[in-house]
Amino acid sequence: MTAIKHALQRDIFTPNDERLLSIVNVCKAGKKKKNCFLCATVTTERPVQVKVVKVKKSDKGDFYKRQIAWALRDLAVVDAKDAIKENPEFDLHFEKIYKWVASSTAEKNAFISCIWKLNQRYLRKKIDFVNVSSQLLEESVPSGENQSVTGGDEEAVDEYQELNAREEQDIEIMMEGCEYAISNAEAFAERLSRELQVLDGANIQSIMASEKQVNILMKLLDEALKEVDQIELKLSSYEEMLQSVKEQMDQISESNHLIHLSNTNNVKLLSEIEFLVNHMDLAKGHIKALQEGDLSSSRGIEACTNAADALLQCMNVALRPGHDMLLAVEQQQQRFSDLRENFARRLASHLNNVFVQQFTQALLQLYNRSYFLSVPGHDQSSTLAQHSIELTLPNHHPFHRDLLRYAKLMEWLKSTDYRKYEGLTKNYMDYLSRLYEREIKDFFEVAKIKMTGTTKESKKFATLPRKESAVKQETESLHGSSGKLTGSTSSLNKLSVQSSGNRRSQSSSLLDMGNMSASDLDVADRTKFDKIFEQVLSELEPLCLAEQDFISKFFKLQQHQSMPGTVTEAEDTDGGTLSRQHNAGTPLPVSSEKDMIRQMMIKIFRCIEPELNNLIALGDKIDSFNSLYMLVKMSHHVWTAQNVDPASFLSTTLGNVLVTIKRNFDKCISNQIRQMEEVKISKKSKVGILPFVAEFEEFAGLAESIFKNAERRGDLDKAYTKLIRGVFVNVEKVANESQKTPRDVVMMENFHHIFATLSRLKISCLEAEKKEAKQKYTDHLQSYVIYSLGQPLEKLNHFFEGVEARVAQGIREEEVSYQLAFNKQELRKVIKEYPGKEVKKGLDNLYKKVDKHLCEEENLLQVVWHSMQDEFIRQYKHFEGLIARCYPGSGVTMEFTIQDILDYCSSIAQSH
Repeated sequence: MTAIKHALQRDIFTPNDERLLSIVNVCKAGKKKKNCFLCATVTTERPVQVKVVKVKKSDKGDFYKRQIAWALRDLAVVDAKDAIKENPEFDLHFEKIYKWVASSTAEKNAFISCIWKLNQRYLRKKIDFVNVSSQLLEESVPSGENQSVTGGDEEAVDEYQELNAREEQDIEIMMEGCEYAISNAEAFAERLSRELQVLDGANIQSIMASEKQVNILMKLLDEALKEVDQIELKLSSYEEMLQSVKEQMDQISESNHLIHLSNTNNVKLLSEIEFLVNHMDLAKGHIKALQEGDLSSSRGIEACTNAADALLQCMNVALRPGHDMLLAVEQQQQRFSDLRENFARRLASHLNNVFVQQFTQALLQLYNRSYFLSVPGHDQSSTLAQHSIELTLPNHHPFHRDLLRYAKLMEWLKSTDYRKYEGLTKNYMDYLSRLYEREIKDFFEVAKIKMTGTTKESKKFATLPRKESAVKQETESLHGSSGKLTGSTSSLNKLSVQSSGNRRSQSSSLLDMGNMSASDLDVADRTKFDKIFEQVLSELEPLCLAEQDFISKFFKLQQHQSMPGTVTEAEDTDGGTLSRQHNAGTPLPVSSEKDMIRQMMIKIFRCIEPELNNLIALGDKIDSFNSLYMLVKMSHHVWTAQNVDPASFLSTTLGNVLVTIKRNFDKCISNQIRQMEEVKISKKSKVGILPFVAEFEEFAGLAESIFKNAERRGDLDKAYTKLIRGVFVNVEKVANESQKTPRDVVMMENFHHIFATLSRLKISCLEAEKKEAKQKYTDHLQSYVIYSLGQPLEKLNHFFEGVEARVAQGIREEEVSYQLAFNKQELRKVIKEYPGKEVKKGLDNLYKKVDKHLCEEENLLQVVWHSMQDEFIRQYKHFEGLIARCYPGSGVTMEFTIQDILDYCSSIAQSH
């Protein structure tokens, strides 16, 4: 180990101006043994720096290399693992923990002892030595003594202390006085020793000469000691006195502390009392308003609202810990609870009475109107006229305005007593549903009367009760149930059954009318229906929106996203409860306020959708084309309602009714197509324009005027496509089945009519069908003209057809005249059979036949005749060309000219 130490000092540390003080051979704990050395070093230059250096032998094994160095000041803990038993393991805690295993316990102990001594000498920050034997931790070596640092190494820690300036100056003077101080150190040392002995002897003589002064000094010291003893005695007496004063001051301090503590407690108690008084004290005026406040006047409502808010604030105050254990607080809370319960009961009873009063007033107005209509002997026409003027729904704005004064109180009731709030909600829905049902059914009856222009007065009011007795019975039943919010509503149901029975009877009488065809109604009738239907929707829409707005404001359903503690249940068709509860005071959770509003609207306006469906059925029965008006109007109102709120009751209801209207519209289209397929034509008369072609023209014209700028244009385009396909197919079907009228005439006339209709209406989605109709018309016109012209010049046509056949077989044109059946003589014979007079006669017969085939309403006679004239001239020119090519130089010509043909056709057309 000594050789290694010298080698490390020479090769590694001396070049770095460092001295190696201790070394230990180690390897890392728990890993494959790779030996290295931990070295404790100090620098030779000042200030001294102490380091722990890890040295590792190179892979080649011929020299050592410095791997890593740690400053000793960074070492926090030295853990020797065991202070009693010998253990080669130890840990050094730098920025992380390094675990080592020494080659021997002696080397480990020597290294740790060296670290301890270096720490004691050079570092202010002391390192923690854990599990290290106390024998290894010796006191630091005094300055100037030559002690071994490791206890076993030959090297010693440098005990040199630097000379100050005075010492350096004295040594220099001494050395200057002795010439051989440097050249002969031993002689210089002996000289210094002799001088030191001389000085010691002089010191001893000086001490002996000053014995008298020493005795005097000792005597003075004895006297000083006596004085000190006296002073100590006085100080002791003073201390005893001060001790008693200290006890008194302690008592005074303790008394002051108790006084301060008492004052602090009094301040805190006063603060708590002020808190309770300020937050849990309800003014007498508020208490009086809650107990006796007038809920019918605006001033009284305002006072009660302020008092209710103050009560709620007092009840909802956040008490501090321990307040709920105070009897006064408990009594005050019970008092507040009683006030809340009594006021909630009084408020609920008053609002229920307001509901009954408003319902009675509205019911009386409704019966006044019905009674006026049912007066015996009243002129029917004037009644209908008044109905046409009064096709409006009653305005509930005054009722809403009166009830909105209680909106804040309803919000208070909702947050404090949800059970009574829910009872009021149910009662409001019960009353309003009956009222709206009667108003809306009467409104729809008037609309039906206006649509049909008829009524059965004897049936309509046969079972209607006298207004005085009915209103009185209704009012008594409502007042009887106003004391309890969940009271029976059987009387409401009775009266509802009576009036609804009357309305059902009249509704059935209106719908039992025979189906009226569209041809029996003119545009004015359809316009009248359109206005009535629009007026119905225009009256229903603001009614529903106003009621929904009132519900959200009055019942405070728009201010909270969810109502914890309540749940809505979808209302059944029999008008079941809006919500249910598990027990008397704990409602179930509700999904959202919008669902609550929608369910209330469904309960209140449950008759709107059935009445609209009945009105739609009546309109469709009056005229199937009314579905076009209803589809456009209802689509517009649905679109408007969805822009306001897609999930609202109005949007949902109108959307459901729109589905019914769309089905009726589709059924109307399907019926028209079925009627096309079922059309029967007369075998004895000419066909002319088919009925379904004219009906398509009527439908398209009406639809274009109705659907102009409409939202549901796509539905009409789909209907157009279905109808026009059905028209095309069935026109061809009828043309094939026609016996009296030629097929080409049926096709030509009807497709000309279709083309004219589409050209006039300019329906963009039917551009392809318009072109197709024109092509079919042109093709069948040409086919009919060619077929008809073959009859007046039948033999001549057959002759030239034979000539063209020979040429087609390969015979040259100039050789045709050598054929026996087509020589010049045969040609002259055929031409002689058709002089001008015969041609004119044949054309005249053809004109008469065409006139019999064509119908008057389409007025195609002159068009067809002009086409025949052009075709005849074309054939004439063709025949002349064949004569010139196949019979050159024969001199054979037709016995009439083109001018003759023009004259014949003109005179025939003028004569007819």
